[in-house]
Amino acid sequence: MLRAAPIALLSALSAGCAAGPNYTPPAPPKVSEFVASQPTQTSQVADPAGAAQTFDAGKTLPAEWWRLFASPQIDALVKEAIANNPDLAAAQSALAQSRELLRVQRAAYLPTVDASFNGSRNKTSAVIAPVLADNASIYNLYTAQVAISYVPDVFGGVRRQVEAAKAQVQAANAQVDAAYLTLTSNVVQTALQVASLRGQIAANQDIIAAETKLLDILRLQERVGEVSAAEVAAQESALAQAQQAVPPLTRQLATEKDLLAILLGRYPSEGPAVDLDIASLQLPQNIPVSVPAALAQHRPDVRAAEANLHQASANIGVAAAARLPSFNLTANGGSNADRIAQLTSAPNGFWSLAAGVAQPIFHGGALLHQQRAAEAAYAQALAQYRSTSLSAFQGVADALQALQIDADALQLAVNADRAAARTLQLTEARERSGEVSAAALYTAQQAAQQSRIALIQARTSRFTDTVALFQALGAGPWSATS
Repeated sequence: MLRAAPIALLSALSAGCAAGPNYTPPAPPKVSEFVASQPTQTSQVADPAGAAQTFDAGKTLPAEWWRLFASPQIDALVKEAIANNPDLAAAQSALAQSRELLRVQRAAYLPTVDASFNGSRNKTSAVIAPVLADNASIYNLYTAQVAISYVPDVFGGVRRQVEAAKAQVQAANAQVDAAYLTLTSNVVQTALQVASLRGQIAANQDIIAAETKLLDILRLQERVGEVSAAEVAAQESALAQAQQAVPPLTRQLATEKDLLAILLGRYPSEGPAVDLDIASLQLPQNIPVSVPAALAQHRPDVRAAEANLHQASANIGVAAAARLPSFNLTANGGSNADRIAQLTSAPNGFWSLAAGVAQPIFHGGALLHQQRAAEAAYAQALAQYRSTSLSAFQGVADALQALQIDADALQLAVNADRAAARTLQLTEARERSGEVSAAALYTAQQAAQQSRIALIQARTSRFTDTVALFQALGAGPWSATS
């Protein structure tokens, strides 16, 4: 049996088997489209933000996808955020930590070697046999020793631990990509919101200027008796309401600017000057849209969920191996002497070799339930992976449909703005000639104001929802083709 044990051990080691299940990646989705009757192109609108967008199925987005907006300012903001954002730096540090922990796990494949040296001054009782051969009761004792210990990974417990650590590295890598994608998307979205709010404030100020001018005219007409005080009061009310619309927009603009500064790694007082104009931006027209089966390879959150699933699978093997026998090989060698110079003398040397095996017998059912807990954790990770995948597909589907709806909404906003502007122009002329009252002019002013704000918001939606599609597709350097 003693002769057969080493042979059995070597056979087990060479077989390379490991306890627990071997991980199998989830099968890619069988669907061929993100939505039923997936659109291939949006409508064309006669507006600066009304270009038709074509969806190129089966292609991947460029790494620096924000360049599709043709804005040097957006490009500069994104690059500064990538260089200075603390959340991205934290994710990168977490990735470095996981890689070091993987190296820690891999060290278990190798034996451990420890060296020690001890020196002491001793006195023994003269009644008891002295330690030294010369019968001295007071002496120095020096011990130099090397200890080697090795635990063969017979049942693959260490291999499963390394496998779990590798999966953790993959998850951390996906988290870095997710932080990168979230950061770049938020920077672009925030810059677009700043531009939109600036446009809305400017539109309101134009309306305030026009209504202030009209109020001055009405006051002159009131003094000569051409209009009543009620008509002047109605115009004063219209001007006050237009003025009231500005402070909320100004507050939102300040909030967005502060957010942009934080994304760039700056303090709010150091925020950048953003003078973007929605009308000056280029709406991306040819949008690469990956096939559904490739989405899991590009979306960082789906990749992180799969890495967690892989780790949970490996942990089952770790728990299963803990219920099996473990082997331990040790070797010790060294030297004892009463003088340091004699430590290398052959008669003072000592050594020992040992081999052991341990088999868990009774742990109160803890090891069994630990394995069952690992299996339940795997089932949980599998459900979470499916949930993450479904949410990813929903994000792409929502963004694709939103872009078509945005084009239709922009067309309606353009029509409404033109009609409201024409109505206001005619109403002002009729009011000056006395054909309509100030109340009718007030109504036309309100309609023009609302339609102009709605048009700016409709233009912004085309850009922000395009960014949302890029984010849903998992755009980044990891998904770009060379």
